[in-house]
Amino acid sequence: MLESAMPLLHVSHAQAAQEFYARLGFRIEYAHGPLVSPASPHADPCYMALSRDEVWIILSSFSGDGVAGGVVNFHLDDVDGLYDEFMGAGIPVDVAPVDQTWGTREMYVRDPDRNSLRFVAQQTLAA
Repeated sequence: MLESAMPLLHVSHAQAAQEFYARLGFRIEYAHGPLVSPASPHADPCYMALSRDEVWIILSSFSGDGVAGGVVNFHLDDVDGLYDEFMGAGIPVDVAPVDQTWGTREMYVRDPDRNSLRFVAQQTLAA
């Protein structure tokens, strides 16, 4: 029985990616790669797991791991609340919260490597 999945996104620079995702509220759970110093992020190539709330993702700058321009859908209850959080932190949002015809409310953010982070909330459709 499947219990969870962790999407992997390719990034070109581990430190820049870690800094961007930290602004989104993600923290490093672990990282494997050359250590620049004990106080600084890992250098490239690097494979790191990040989490926010109960959701984990993998970022990798190893050449064989993924292709830049990937997509991750994050499911949540309150897209508008997250939008307000991002706006308050000065995070650029590509697509502000919008109601989709298929019954979701969605917001899109792109990371420095053009990976698309899609934040999706189910909507209750009127009968």
